[in-house]
Amino acid sequence: MLYAAGFGTRMGALTADRPKPLIPVAGRALIDHALALVPTGLRVVVNTHYRADQIAAHVAGRGFLLSHEPELLETGGGLRAALPLLDADPVYTLNTDAVWTGPNPLETLAAAWDADRMDALLLVLPPARATGHKGRGDFAMAEDGGLSRGPGFVPAVVHTGAQIISPRLLEAVPERIFSSNRLWDAAEARGRLFGVIHPGGWCDVGQPSSLPLAEALLAEAAQGV
Repeated sequence: MLYAAGFGTRMGALTADRPKPLIPVAGRALIDHALALVPTGLRVVVNTHYRADQIAAHVAGRGFLLSHEPELLETGGGLRAALPLLDADPVYTLNTDAVWTGPNPLETLAAAWDADRMDALLLVLPPARATGHKGRGDFAMAEDGGLSRGPGFVPAVVHTGAQIISPRLLEAVPERIFSSNRLWDAAEARGRLFGVIHPGGWCDVGQPSSLPLAEALLAEAAQGV
């Protein structure tokens, strides 16, 4: 599932007439950078809300399914709404406001996934390697990859917006509109929330100042820097 429904308000004027996933980075729409990561043969669902007609037109004829949200449901609610189209357990979810270099992030997740001990596996990075990201981090990470947070926790890694997650976690949340944080909290409570480090580069393209950073990251990768 690709998240493409948000308003992109931090992008200011750039999203006044188009959704954030259609902002170009290095000559390619953000959503196309994300779609290029999807392994062949997977069913792809793209959720939409803000300027949904533009997203639909952009991906038309490419075999992707659309999960339209008449009201914005946030990431957790959006996942639940898309479940009939996804029809899988577990599922990948991927934000569309980032660019990646190095190994394919979804393949990294697949190689580390262990259904016997995981309900969610997040792709993470140390804050020092999280280009365009502001803040200390999102989770503390144990040596075995277990993720945690709470009072007094020391953030050690940043969530990159890519994960494998079991929809069974949705059973713990009755609300329609909610963040994926609720799902991660449920997985953490069961000792089944894990992370794996992305060995390549990543840039959070959440605001205009991140655009040149993302393009520089991609250029360096293309040159083998």
